Amino acid sequence: MAKTPHPKRSSPTAGLARVGAVPGLEPSDGNEAPQMLLRRMFDAAVARAQPARCVPAALPARAKGRTIVIGAGKAAAAMARAVETHWDGPIEGLVVTRHGHGVPCDRIAVREAGHPVPDAAGVTATQDMLALLDGLTAQDLVLCLISGGGSALLAAPPPGVTLAMLQATNRDLLRSGATIAQMNCVRKHLSMVAGGRLATRAAPAQLVTLAISDVPGDDPAIIASGPTVPDPTTRHDALAIFRTLGLTPEPTIADWLARPESETPKPGTLPDADFRLVASSQMALDAAAAVAREAGYTPLILGSAIEGEAREVAIVHAGIAQQICRNGQPIAAPCILLSGGETSVTVRGTGRGGRNGEFLLALAQALDGAPHIHALAADTDGIDGTETNAGAVIGPETLTVAEARGFPAARALATSDSYGFFDAADALVVTGPTHTNVNDFRAILIDAVADERK
Repeated sequence: MAKTPHPKRSSPTAGLARVGAVPGLEPSDGNEAPQMLLRRMFDAAVARAQPARCVPAALPARAKGRTIVIGAGKAAAAMARAVETHWDGPIEGLVVTRHGHGVPCDRIAVREAGHPVPDAAGVTATQDMLALLDGLTAQDLVLCLISGGGSALLAAPPPGVTLAMLQATNRDLLRSGATIAQMNCVRKHLSMVAGGRLATRAAPAQLVTLAISDVPGDDPAIIASGPTVPDPTTRHDALAIFRTLGLTPEPTIADWLARPESETPKPGTLPDADFRLVASSQMALDAAAAVAREAGYTPLILGSAIEGEAREVAIVHAGIAQQICRNGQPIAAPCILLSGGETSVTVRGTGRGGRNGEFLLALAQALDGAPHIHALAADTDGIDGTETNAGAVIGPETLTVAEARGFPAARALATSDSYGFFDAADALVVTGPTHTNVNDFRAILIDAVADERK
């Protein structure tokens, strides 16, 4: 899609990357600028979920036999590095992470593969990972490192289903507005490792899973499609999801889901899982709230498991912010609203952007330039959708800045082009891969201090 040329402005701080043109960066009366504070809060949330911080305390005791490390997700390589650094004894293994999210390891192989659509590299890495589990005994330990993104990275198509079929199905699901639970239900029944099947391959070895959650509610059966825990969903649920979303599965996929072999291990059919949650959205939001309090703002966490269409969630958030501005309810300004979870986007056009950009674009339109309100929305893995930005920021003048440069908000929403809108406004937040993933981070700052100084 062609981009409208626009003048670039330099950022006053390297720490904010592309966040430079939107009003709100400039501090007044010696106080911290609103968007600088929002970025510090985002950084604190990401830091709380770093594997180097959260993995070591959760490591199990050494086994009498071999220790094999396997895993998948955007944080898998960083988790593997944390294990290596703190493990006392021999260790070997293989993990797969998204292209560009690798971290050098000495004893654990790191492979990179496609996400959110699986690729051939993921298929090969998964095959090699499974080969490491052959011949294990009850004296051995399998340490499985799971984080968001593992559903696509652990690519093991069932018999008769090709990688191309799997890729097409993933693309359809991504564009449909499906929730993460719906997507992962389908993925589990189109995989030979998801939905508890990896646990059967690890037997009879002891299996311990360390997980960084990127899903609302932190359900182990949904994180990375639950490769090491029983699956309560069924192949019939998967077929029903296609119907609900108005999608028609490829005939070979429909045939596979009609076969009993496509069913996943159910509760009660696997040994009790040793599943250890090491980081979550709630932990990250708590870290951000602490930064807000230190800066003199009252934090209000609206929820860590919020789902729904991004633009609809934005309207609700805007309504709460406006109620605070008008009536001081449910809390008084200066305050910061925080929320996490995973929204969805029903793609409506040929534009570019992820769910955090869509949320923020709809929020800006709903607020319509309301004074003293600034916001940041970003994905904690550093990538919003398939673009290079983690998210974006808005302030009271964002709409007018972007429109002056040829990107009205209404058109951007109609074509799902949040990336183009925030690129035009020089309001993208760019971090690069963060090597963790606790999903969406949203913060809305409402600053009444400016009124009090008049």
